[in-house]
Amino acid sequence: MKQKLITFFDKLMPFFDKLGTNPYLQAISGAMMATLGPAFIGSISVLLIVFINMLPNAENLTQLTSVLSKVNAFTIGSLALYIAILMAVNIVRKLDENEDYVAAGIISVMCFLLITPLDATKEGVPALATTWLSAQGVFSAMIVGISVGILFLKIKARGWTIKMPDGVPPMVTRMFESLIPTILIAILFIIIDYLFNLTTFGSMHQFIYSIVQKPLQGIGGSIGAMILISLLQQVLWFFGIHGTNVILPIVTPIWMAMDIENLNAITAGQVPPNILGLAFFNIITFGGMALGLVLLMLRAKSKQYQEIAKISIVPSLFGITEPVIFGMPLVLNFDLAIPFIFNNTIALIVAYALTKIGIVANFIGVQAIFGLPVGFHAAVQGSLSIILLQLGIQFILSPLLWYPWFKRLDKKAYALEQATLND
Repeated sequence: MKQKLITFFDKLMPFFDKLGTNPYLQAISGAMMATLGPAFIGSISVLLIVFINMLPNAENLTQLTSVLSKVNAFTIGSLALYIAILMAVNIVRKLDENEDYVAAGIISVMCFLLITPLDATKEGVPALATTWLSAQGVFSAMIVGISVGILFLKIKARGWTIKMPDGVPPMVTRMFESLIPTILIAILFIIIDYLFNLTTFGSMHQFIYSIVQKPLQGIGGSIGAMILISLLQQVLWFFGIHGTNVILPIVTPIWMAMDIENLNAITAGQVPPNILGLAFFNIITFGGMALGLVLLMLRAKSKQYQEIAKISIVPSLFGITEPVIFGMPLVLNFDLAIPFIFNNTIALIVAYALTKIGIVANFIGVQAIFGLPVGFHAAVQGSLSIILLQLGIQFILSPLLWYPWFKRLDKKAYALEQATLND
């Protein structure tokens, strides 16, 4: 049976390798990860606003909260703008690294703004509504960025550019080469914007949000979908494939958009609408739940596992569990296959249930910073209950889930070591 499974996944390996190196998935992953800086700054500003509002003299600090609100508006509140730029930049870099990806990024943000409806102030002054610059515009930004990147490369490949004579500085040459692609792509998006204005949706943003983003969040943002993603990710890890790199890019835009909705709600003084999100997944599945195994290994009878634990314990406390995954190993270790594959899922279900019934606070959507130690990793959510949840999962639930499987394996290893010594 074991050999059949290994043979089966050996056959699937080329498919997963292609999926993991797919330029479009890599571009999406790269773009979303690159927004973590602005998202973190915006998240901190939200936390500070919440903290200030709790102070007895909060009304005397309105100028500070005003500044922090502006920080939030131009970070989290404008995340779709950053994604539009980064998506086009990453697409061009992945498909043809010699092309002018900066020009593609500029064209992309221009096209994103071209399809964004203009509003007006009470005085009738034209104004850009921020509605589509934040969570609601994330999928529009992705679609615009990918489309612009592909169109830019195709137009350049056909030679539809202004050729400059030799001796012209490269910077000037690149500017003129991108001029025709800019004009053609801009015209296309102007036409698209005009056509959507004629529909009941009123804009391309509203169409994508209603037809694509909202349904995907309903499906991909459910606990069932998160469980499925977790299982697929761990199965790939078990067979030595980097499951995080292969699977997470598919759902990151959906889960991150849900986190942004939560942050926007907190800023408005409302309860976060979503239990789940990328922050929830990353904090609950901290280090792939391998820390509990390392803690058990520290008290193992087998010298072999004690030594691995000594090497692995410090990195594991910071969420870096590759030393135990590949050092023990957990990869292709059928004795520990069940906990390795299913522990994350159990933790997600427990955390979801505790949050659903109100014992644990809703996650506010701040993106957890990789490399922070357990506990501090969860502290960015601004709730003691979430910190205690992570600590409880890692130091109580995780060791309990690993215990029966590891105990049996440790007993076998100890017996083998004793037999070797007696020989």
